[in-house]
Amino acid sequence: MARRGDISSLTQSSVAIEDDQGRWFLINASPDLPAQIAAHPDLQPAKTSPRNTPIAGVLLTNADLDHTLGLLSLREGGKLNVYATRAVREAADVCPGVTAVMEAFGGITWHELPEKEFMPLRDAKGVESTIQFRAIGLPGKPPKFAKHVCPDGTHSIAYQFVDGRTGGKLLVAPDVAGLNDGLTAALKDADAVLFDGTFWSADELGRVKARAASAGEMGHVTMQGGSVDVLKGLPARRRIYIHINNTNPVLRPGSPERDAVESAGITVGFDGLEFEL
Repeated sequence: MARRGDISSLTQSSVAIEDDQGRWFLINASPDLPAQIAAHPDLQPAKTSPRNTPIAGVLLTNADLDHTLGLLSLREGGKLNVYATRAVREAADVCPGVTAVMEAFGGITWHELPEKEFMPLRDAKGVESTIQFRAIGLPGKPPKFAKHVCPDGTHSIAYQFVDGRTGGKLLVAPDVAGLNDGLTAALKDADAVLFDGTFWSADELGRVKARAASAGEMGHVTMQGGSVDVLKGLPARRRIYIHINNTNPVLRPGSPERDAVESAGITVGFDGLEFEL
């Protein structure tokens, strides 16, 4: 659709959160992360030093290549903080060998995830941020390249964030195969929700690719008959779809699918979308 000019071109799914010290924490690092940084000056190195970065850490929701390959673009910015489950870390070390590559350059520090109590994010020096977070384990499988190597453990995560300055609560959930009690509770408690908008319908990918897996088989709930009904009933001030596949007709302005989403009070995410909590 983008090549035909029907929709605007989009980069892949990454989210950036800024704290009160100007430090940025990324949720996932897509392969086109350098282009995203180039388009957003706040993510670029300060001119006061020959080598620096405001990016203080990356939180992975899973080990898919479209969420991890961008880590390699950060290899020369000093030791990088990466937050992930053990299973996600093991899968990322299978391909593209994240730890081995990063240790050959600036280095990497892996952090386990808090799932019960909120904990502050930290920069590479261990200095705490005013932003606190916790992880919500979701149903999910390892990526194809790692399914025989690390099949056990939690392979999909949603994140809850709390801004210590404002008390605002954010939920980021780009990989949702199904709702569970933890995610349902977090959805109801959020001021803003960034939610999995990969597919409109279950068989959507099969219409353009022979023998393609269904949305459910790929680990994503659909908008139609699923997440639209969930999101429209939430008290959150902002409800936004992210991680939208290029086959999803909701990307086309004026389409019935787009109208249905917007009529439910939900925003279709786009590059450069910003808001404050």
